[in-house]
Amino acid sequence: MSLIELPEMKQKQHPVPLGTLIGRELRNEKVENPTIKYGQAALAKKGEDYFLTQPDCQRITGNLSSPFSVFGIFDGHNGISAAIFAKENLLNNVLSAIPQSLSREEWLQALPRALVAGFVKTDIEFQQRGETSGTTVTFVVIDGWTVTVASVGDSRCILDTQGGVVSLLTVDHRLEENVEERERVTASGGEVGRLNVYGGSGVGPLRCWPGGLCLSRSIGDTDVGEFIVPVPHVKQVKLSNAGGRLIIASDGIWDALSSDAAAQSCRGLPADLAAKLVVKEALRSRGLKDDTTCLVVDIIPYDHPVVLPTPKKKQNLLSSLIFGKRSQNSTKGTNKLSAVGVVEELFEEGSAMLAERLGKDFPLDSSSGLFRCAICQVDQPPGEGLSVNSGPFFSPASKPWEGPFLCATCRRKKDAMEGKISSIPAVTA
Repeated sequence: MSLIELPEMKQKQHPVPLGTLIGRELRNEKVENPTIKYGQAALAKKGEDYFLTQPDCQRITGNLSSPFSVFGIFDGHNGISAAIFAKENLLNNVLSAIPQSLSREEWLQALPRALVAGFVKTDIEFQQRGETSGTTVTFVVIDGWTVTVASVGDSRCILDTQGGVVSLLTVDHRLEENVEERERVTASGGEVGRLNVYGGSGVGPLRCWPGGLCLSRSIGDTDVGEFIVPVPHVKQVKLSNAGGRLIIASDGIWDALSSDAAAQSCRGLPADLAAKLVVKEALRSRGLKDDTTCLVVDIIPYDHPVVLPTPKKKQNLLSSLIFGKRSQNSTKGTNKLSAVGVVEELFEEGSAMLAERLGKDFPLDSSSGLFRCAICQVDQPPGEGLSVNSGPFFSPASKPWEGPFLCATCRRKKDAMEGKISSIPAVTA
């Protein structure tokens, strides 16, 4: 993957408040939820890729008018345990971090923070098992026209929208290509370098030592330093009612195809055939050198029929309905979102610092006198709930009485990720 495909996280657009966007919907004619169509395809080399498709989730259990969909890719390494564990537990951990009885707007606003808490909780729970495998995760939540993507590692999610503009919704956490992550890892106590063979010059991609992992973020990896963190990059966007297509895939796809090439290879096909064609194109380009898994998710306007067209080199009916006509002067870059009015950015944050990701509105529960851990959601007595703002010594400037609050286990995890305490000891298989 080329460096130019990684968006500059510091160069952010000014987010549009979610309430403003939903208000626009309410003031205009009723906008029906889109139809979700999806397909998947995979080729196994090591058998460590897993995926999740749950199109029928509910914000309020039993309420059919509160639907959302979840899709995920879990690319395991050093075994399959972490990928399976994340697939089976991540969604529940995310949902447990969202307070009950929220409105749809409040739920969507709480989702980015809940994704951070869910990723970290899943990592803590897996590491307590004493297994050494790890996994990348790209986790996508679709609620109406709002798409929220959380990711660690180098799986990727792209968005192909009206006009044929391809947008990258994830950030790759490969040390070779992400300068900010290299600086964070070394500041937290890790070493970054290439593999040395018999004292010669370094070979291969940049790796983090100890452990030799090429990634700076993942879930699991108990046998490497805690500076390999599970804190995800999160991006939330709102599509126009023209819809769009998501391509979510492991690095077996992205090592072979650029974002634009993947999108172009399957335009005009329904989702199930599109996923197969993306995998086929990656295989044709690079051969089967890694597990190769692809999910294609179409977010289709409710009043547009789903046609199964014959693939053509030129644009056909289905692609024109979903994506519109491709601009003649569109560029190959995938860093920018589509034109204003097609996709609007609601939220984006990639910091690895939990104090910046969990917010501060975790007050004392006046009815019970307990603090609730912002990550594991376990109630703590006031004397045991430690604020993420508190340091080793009391300082009013640190505002230790402000939330969020963490239990002792989650606080140790936070301090280890930031290099404030020694990493957990290596676990031998």
